[in-house]
Amino acid sequence: MPIPDWVTALPSINAGLNALATLLLIGGYLLIRSGRRIAHRNTMLTAFATSIAFLTCYLTYHAALVHYTGDGSKHYPVDAPGRTLYLSLLASHVVLAVTVPVLASITIYRGLKGHWERHRRIAKVTFPIWLYVSVTGVIIYWMLYHWSGG
Repeated sequence: MPIPDWVTALPSINAGLNALATLLLIGGYLLIRSGRRIAHRNTMLTAFATSIAFLTCYLTYHAALVHYTGDGSKHYPVDAPGRTLYLSLLASHVVLAVTVPVLASITIYRGLKGHWERHRRIAKVTFPIWLYVSVTGVIIYWMLYHWSGG
């Protein structure tokens, strides 16, 4: 059964959502550094919503792949250049990506409740992990769908 166009479009949408999350995270960081708390809050909530949209599209894509192909993943070609780099980046990305929803939720909760010191403390952990996951998501997409010949 052929894979529908809406399914094949999802990886590009996912990469776009990751890129948007990256820009929002950086923007949110710059806003708080300049003392603009409300703009920071709104930007970070938008980054979180963008990440939720990404996760929804990501899970839909992999479920659709299982449905249409019987395999839930697109595999990096064995003989393509950069395979070791891709797999290393993917491993670190996946391990850290699992932590983002929990860390981001706790960070947002503490910020919304006004627990500023606790919010700042966890944000110093959450921000670099979330940013790394967003950036590497775009790189992984590019490597898998463009650089590898995929």
